[in-house]
Amino acid sequence: MTDRHALAVVTAYTLSSALGVGNAATLQALRAHQGGLRRQELRVGGSSWFAMVDDVDEPLTGAEARYNCKAFRIVARALAQDGFVDSVAAARERYGAHRVGCFIGTICAGLMHFEERYRGHLGPDAQLNDVINLASATQYCRSVLGISGPSATVSTACSSSARVFAIASRYMNAGLCDAAVIGGVDLANETFVYGFRSLGLLSTEPCRPWDRRRNGLNLGEAAGFALLEQPDTDGIDLLGFGESADAYHMTAPHPEGLGAELAMREALRTAELQPGDIDYINLHASGTPANDAAEDAAVVRVFGRETPCSGTKGWTGHTQGAAGITEAVLCFLAIGHKLIPGTLNTTEPDSALRSHLVLENRPHPVERVLTNSFGFGGNNCALVFGAHQ
Repeated sequence: MTDRHALAVVTAYTLSSALGVGNAATLQALRAHQGGLRRQELRVGGSSWFAMVDDVDEPLTGAEARYNCKAFRIVARALAQDGFVDSVAAARERYGAHRVGCFIGTICAGLMHFEERYRGHLGPDAQLNDVINLASATQYCRSVLGISGPSATVSTACSSSARVFAIASRYMNAGLCDAAVIGGVDLANETFVYGFRSLGLLSTEPCRPWDRRRNGLNLGEAAGFALLEQPDTDGIDLLGFGESADAYHMTAPHPEGLGAELAMREALRTAELQPGDIDYINLHASGTPANDAAEDAAVVRVFGRETPCSGTKGWTGHTQGAAGITEAVLCFLAIGHKLIPGTLNTTEPDSALRSHLVLENRPHPVERVLTNSFGFGGNNCALVFGAHQ
């Protein structure tokens, strides 16, 4: 056993996003300064920039055929890369399949598949129930990985796959499971595209977090996963988490970031750390005027103006329910490779925002990071991770 403070340990992780398939490709894209945003015409009027993941050629077959759609083909590829399946198999052998939980965050699961059926792109015999039900994301992962412990699908808007870290940690602390697969998946379906556009939040330009010219977000796609195990294992420590639900407005954040501040302070408290102990903050930084201003105000109240921060949605787009796991993996890479990713596309930081924004990739010793994920309805989550001590 170790006496270090850790709520759980990330022993394996993987990510597929527009930056690339797998952790090595993701790191290479970061180092090469190659973001994943590309301009794309909308089906009905105008254009935007998206960070899309290429579909998988091979359909799902056998017992998984009922899940066959782009979302779950991407999930299948993500689970199969970076040795993740082998790591889960080893945990299953150690603890028993019934002691490995599964908690997946998503907003839409296979909604894109339903949209295609609705527009007539799929035949009348296309199966829908197994992909548009949010529970399907978790059911599919449990089936593929052969685990049968406690499970839940979490859908708290764009904090969904951040909150699964907290939920899994609580289950493990309560003795309900010994390990947990956590993660998230979402695609850029048209319900979201036109929904965000109707709210005036979808930018027609590349996302510019914290920039004085920022005018909205870009949607991205991703599937990412992590394996959490007991604190006496080796890996990246989950040190703390903080959650809040300020419910200030259905879609807008509290203008002073009060819910965001509460989540960050609670994450520090559970991690038993002071603000000065954090080496890097991965901002939610959606690129909308209101969200960035509210988060900046909260960050400055908690951390002051010295802690390096960056927003990574200019690299990956806003991956919606998968944003939490996407940015957690970027934090794991920052810790492992001593690299703070820059804030891509941002060239003229808003002088009204006062936090210490990092524009270009910066080599930097990163031992402890805090990452923010905020969603509609004031669903806020902050996570603190640390290098193994």
